[in-house]
Amino acid sequence: MSEVLDARDRRMDAVEHRIDSAFDRYGPYLGLVLGLVLSPPFLVGGPAWPWWVIGVLTPVTAGWCAAFTAGDPPRARRPVAGGVYVTGLIVLMTALVYASPIYAFQVLAVYLHAFAFLRGWWRFVAVALGATVVAYAQIGGRFAEFTSGLWVAVAVLAVANALLGGGGTYFGVVMSEQNQRRREIIDELGATNRRLSEALDENAILHAQLLAQAREAGMLDERARLAREIHDTIAQGLTGIVTQLEAAGVADADPAVRSRHIDTARALARESLTEARRSVDALGPQQLAEARLPDAIADMAKRWAETSGVQLVVDTTGDPRPLLPELEVTLFRVAQEALVNVGKHAGASRVGLTLSYMEDVVVLDVRDDGCGFAPATTPGTVDGSGFGLVAMEQRVSRVGGSLGVESAPGDGTALSATVPATPAEVR
Repeated sequence: MSEVLDARDRRMDAVEHRIDSAFDRYGPYLGLVLGLVLSPPFLVGGPAWPWWVIGVLTPVTAGWCAAFTAGDPPRARRPVAGGVYVTGLIVLMTALVYASPIYAFQVLAVYLHAFAFLRGWWRFVAVALGATVVAYAQIGGRFAEFTSGLWVAVAVLAVANALLGGGGTYFGVVMSEQNQRRREIIDELGATNRRLSEALDENAILHAQLLAQAREAGMLDERARLAREIHDTIAQGLTGIVTQLEAAGVADADPAVRSRHIDTARALARESLTEARRSVDALGPQQLAEARLPDAIADMAKRWAETSGVQLVVDTTGDPRPLLPELEVTLFRVAQEALVNVGKHAGASRVGLTLSYMEDVVVLDVRDDGCGFAPATTPGTVDGSGFGLVAMEQRVSRVGGSLGVESAPGDGTALSATVPATPAEVR
């Protein structure tokens, strides 16, 4: 419906523009034609004003108008040229009206072109002069016997002509200019709407691309999560099972020790199966589902110490409080992985694990007295050469924390994981 109305408005604007253009271009010639056709021979006869005077003035006036109004844009649009044209038009009109008052129709061109080609108060000066010439024609022109009363009539008619004819032309020109400005505004709004529509289409395309990238990033993130979960649970559990079974295989002389290793392997297998299921379901460790974080870490560390034979000291400082599940899972997995690394690589006899609750952060420290390593060159460091420390760093970074490792050959290793102390109630 709006498109139909818009098309209708455009057609009406086009018709109005053609009418205005026709009046501006052909108005002077209309007054000349009417004056030439309607002037009776007895008005212009006699030796003073023979026919040839009008025969000369009419084409001269037509040529004068054509010289300044023809073309696009017309020459009269120039400031000086417009003033010269309107002045000449009034002079020629005055001569024609003196020859025949019927040529007063030429004032139509004066009114129109005064507002079209002049600026400021010069418009109203031209209108007043044209109105005075018309008033002179209205009282009879050169054929009237002028008295003081007749001059008063000329003055009154001049004012009336200026107000009616000039005022009507003025308001018509103003309305035409407003319509033109309205058309320009409509065109600008149309162009703006088109640009906005194009921008919306582009935004829709970008939004679709972002959604696709988000889905792809989510898939990659989920794969990375599963890889970490498998490494932290199934892989470690299988390693423990293999270790226990190997120990049972060399304990043939001691059935009690053999049975203990097999029972431990069986327990590890069950725990690994449970953890695998929970990892797939994106759940936290089973220990966290059954106990608070300090207790869960202490229980896990105790079982690790029993199987590894390493002396372990676990300590908690500060005021323990529930954290966001993601934070607690991260700290638990880092502690678990750190102890596994100590058992695999450090050759340590003593390990200290401290969980510190501070005002803004929670810090997990794991220190051992093992062989140590050079963090910048040794595989398994935070620089990405080993999966264990890399997985820990990724976990901590994902929750807005940081991971630090200090070690040197023969001096043991100190690992520190810091995460925000965001309480669980905020979620």
